[in-house]
Formats: sequence, structure tokens, C-alpha cells
Amino acid sequence: MKIASDVYGYKTAIANIALVGGLGKDKQDWVLVDAGIPYSAKFILQYAKSLFGKKKPIAIILTHGHFDHIGALETLLHEWDVPIYAHSEEMSYLTGEEVYPRPTPFVVKGVMSFLSPFYPRDGIQLHSNLKVLQSGEELNFMEGWECIHTPGHTKGHISLYRKEDGLLLAGDAFVTVKQESLFAVLTQKEELHGPPAYFTPNRAESRESIMKLAKLEPSIIYTGHGKPLYGKEQIAKGLYRLIRHYDVGFAESPTIV
Repeated sequence: MKIASDVYGYKTAIANIALVGGLGKDKQDWVLVDAGIPYSAKFILQYAKSLFGKKKPIAIILTHGHFDHIGALETLLHEWDVPIYAHSEEMSYLTGEEVYPRPTPFVVKGVMSFLSPFYPRDGIQLHSNLKVLQSGEELNFMEGWECIHTPGHTKGHISLYRKEDGLLLAGDAFVTVKQESLFAVLTQKEELHGPPAYFTPNRAESRESIMKLAKLEPSIIYTGHGKPLYGKEQIAKGLYRLIRHYDVGFAESPTIV
């Protein structure tokens, strides 16, 4: 699915990845953002080949290290052996030094929430391929893109923003589907929500991150879960409504866009 100029999205069952092309001096380079659920490597490789032929990405960027965003990573590295970029606050989870906090399945109720105690939360053991992303700076290998630290869902969560067309790759800083609900996940009903509540230990920080992203006034948003949304005014209205109703202690009200 084409999201915007040189940017393509792909859904790996419950989580999205993005492939960003048009990079480098000859505009032939590309970057993978996130690595989907476990066992999705075959499908990611096939999709990447359909877009870029045999050319491998120059890097893989992780918005964060939850299992549904790094599931295919180790297999992809066997094929590509490229640097992996993540925020410094996420590094301990990518080197096996820490595990993510236990889920909180009753913060926002739903089948996906109730199943969350069974989701993997162990860190992955990466070392030699890891590189640190500098938040707030334009990426030297992604001209025109900025890395933004958006903690809350995880300590080192990041989002990517392209000012030229207002495209925001938000990861799970917020999402466009109620990820706690199995019905919503299956139907992909478009709603602006906070990040999956069962795996968001710091909801106060999460709300602040949503506010930070809303101030960018994005025209296009593509998140780690759900469909892309378009329209600057529509997105702004939805985000600020989400911020107003976002309860840092309990559940947030859904924002229908």
C-alpha cells in the first residue's frame, strides 16, 4: 500500500511496517521502519523485492522493541546484515539486558488486552548491528526526515516526521485502531486511540508525546496499528480530542475520525 511519495506500508497481521524509498544521492536507497510480527520475514522480503528488486535497505529503524515490531528482525538480518537504529533508551531491551514491564490487561478492556499476559516481552539480543538514533535531528541517511523521541509506550519509543509533506510515522505513540479490541483489530475500524494500553506503562508520558506530535500538525499519519489517515484539519481535530479525553490513570475515550 502506498502511503505517500516513496513511502509504502505493509501490514503483518496485527502490526504495520513502513518502507521508505527515494533516499541517497541517486534516490535509489531505502530504509525499513520496524520489522513486524514473528514469522513475517518471508512476506516482508517478498514485498521489499516487489518494490526495490534485489537492493537491500541501507538501514532498519525501530520505533521500539516490542515483539510485534521486531518479530522478523533476526531473519531479516541474515538476509541483509544492515545497521539497526533505535533510541538510546531502547537499547537495553534490544541487547537482552532488560525485559519490558508486565502488561496491564485491565486498563482498557478488550480481548487483545486480556490476552496480553501471554504476549512475549523479552528483549532481543542484538549487539554489533545496533546504532543510536539522535532525537530531534535530521537523519543523515534519510534527508528530510526527523527523529522524535516519543516515550510512554516504551522509554525509547521514537516517531519519524517528514516536514515536506507532513507525513508522520508515529509507531505506537498513538494508533488508528482500538488495539485492545479484537473486533476493531479484525475490522480495522478507523479510530484515533492512545497506544495499546496493556503495554503502555507511563500513560502521562504517552499523553505528552501525543501532544508533541499534534503540534507538528501532520497531514498524513501512518501508525504501528491501523490504517493511514489523511487531512491536516481532520487529523488535528482527532488528535486534540484524543488528548482532551486521554486519562493517564485509566481508559481514554475513543476518537472517531
